[in-house]
Amino acid sequence: MIAENVASILEEQPCDRVRSHTAASINQKIDGETMARVQDLAQRSEQDIAQRLQELNQEWDTERVLEANASVLAFVGLLLGLFVNHNWFWLPAFVLPFLFQHAVQGWCPPLPVIRRLGVRTPHEIDQEKYLLKALRGDFSELVSAASAE
Repeated sequence: MIAENVASILEEQPCDRVRSHTAASINQKIDGETMARVQDLAQRSEQDIAQRLQELNQEWDTERVLEANASVLAFVGLLLGLFVNHNWFWLPAFVLPFLFQHAVQGWCPPLPVIRRLGVRTPHEIDQEKYLLKALRGDFSELVSAASAE
């Protein structure tokens, strides 16, 4: 029962530009791993669920990974261009348009690599959080109030 519910929730993706530009096999792999974790935690204690929720709050998403990598490469390129050789200025000139492309289109050349490494979108991380909170019973009062009306 849990498997079907989790699978149906994972299939109901809103317009997620990163997912739409990711190979279906990668999305399925990420969704499968999420489903396996949720099913495993369904058999565990509330403390285990709380620990996983804390881990999810610390997890880096695709946006953060992409922005951190782009900024490091651009900064290193600037430093090397200033102090080593002016030819290094090509590095930020190469990296920053990728960041702009991602902002506009939701895709850029490094993104497939980041996704293949298993880095999830903010929405995918939030889905796991909400599934775990539902397992823990965080929304039971809302369901009770809605059914009472």
